[in-house]
Amino acid sequence: MLSAAADAPVAPAITLADVRAAAERIRGAVMRTPTIPAPSVGRATGCDVWLKLDNLQATGAFKERGAANRLALLTAREKATGVIAMSAGNHAQAVARHASLLGIRATIVMPRFTPATKVVRTESWGATVVLHGETLAEAAAHAHALALREGLTFIHPYDDPGVIAGQGTMAIEMLEDAPALDTLIFPVGGGGLLAGCAAAALEMNPNLRIYGVEVEGYPAMAQRLAGQPVSVGGPTIAEGIAVRDVGEAPLALLRRLGIEVLVVPERAVEQGIALLAEGAKVVAEGAGATGVAALLAHPARFAGRRVGTPVCGGNIDARALSNVLLRQLLRDGRIMRLHFDIPDRPGVLADISRRISEAGGNVIEVKHQQLFGAPTVQSTELELMIEVRDAAQGAALIAALEAGDYVVRRG
Repeated sequence: MLSAAADAPVAPAITLADVRAAAERIRGAVMRTPTIPAPSVGRATGCDVWLKLDNLQATGAFKERGAANRLALLTAREKATGVIAMSAGNHAQAVARHASLLGIRATIVMPRFTPATKVVRTESWGATVVLHGETLAEAAAHAHALALREGLTFIHPYDDPGVIAGQGTMAIEMLEDAPALDTLIFPVGGGGLLAGCAAAALEMNPNLRIYGVEVEGYPAMAQRLAGQPVSVGGPTIAEGIAVRDVGEAPLALLRRLGIEVLVVPERAVEQGIALLAEGAKVVAEGAGATGVAALLAHPARFAGRRVGTPVCGGNIDARALSNVLLRQLLRDGRIMRLHFDIPDRPGVLADISRRISEAGGNVIEVKHQQLFGAPTVQSTELELMIEVRDAAQGAALIAALEAGDYVVRRG
């Protein structure tokens, strides 16, 4: 059975019984989130899709499951001394919240680059935040040093059997609420969520297909499983799973269970965020949309299957979400940027506007430059941002403009 030892063994024997015990420990402290059908996502991906909405947790992410279970396993002495964690995001808030609920002193070490909003949210749950280091590795090293010096229990975000079992409670809920599912997909950062869910789900239904998914810039788990050297880096919208050092315990579990980890491009993650927001009316952070991204990037693998995947987090910056949605509108051809060099004479703008209106387009931005950028003094540079229903309407609109002898360039 699962122990409360802080150091995770290389290959912990996480069982369905461990995960069910974790579910009992966290009952009432962690929300049992709904698992809902998502027909709009299914139509876009060619399969029957069900979403587990862990973005509805109090801190906006699934990390509460593992944190709550691990803290419940502390001894009386460990509770009295306090805990420490390192995180720049969801794990920080999860540990802070559940330590507060249990009356345990919590210290969270965060890198100096952590956005102020995340620092404030973590402090609002009652934790002491220490900003240290320019990287996650430097912050982690400092957290371990503080734990040793002050006798604090380090709560690892994924390489701990108590955390892994807690994360696995998600799979139990999914299969209880949607027992007809035949395929499950889970995002992979350090691997704790996938390992715990796979261990529980395969005991419940050995015929399930279970996959992990990583973003192409950070495929560390896929590389480790393939015996390849880890090579990761670069910016990503899925920063919640942008991990270099995966957990050794999750890695051992996934190897033993034979779990495959898929890799998706950055663009698919953005498409997943947009599809969830526009189609399913669900807000997801990048990591939380990677299950849907896998359906978009690997359609043949999932065609016709009954797929469950979690929206495991919804903590996306409002500006980032706005940019993703606008970029997707541009890709879909529902927003067009058109450039013209037009004669500098009365009535030309009115004629262009009339043609756009008659074609059903809506002008949402105009840049009309007479003095700078125009090729001659007799011409004017015009740039329009236009909203249309779809790519076909956009093509018809351009044809209407070209019928008026306007030279149109798409930008």
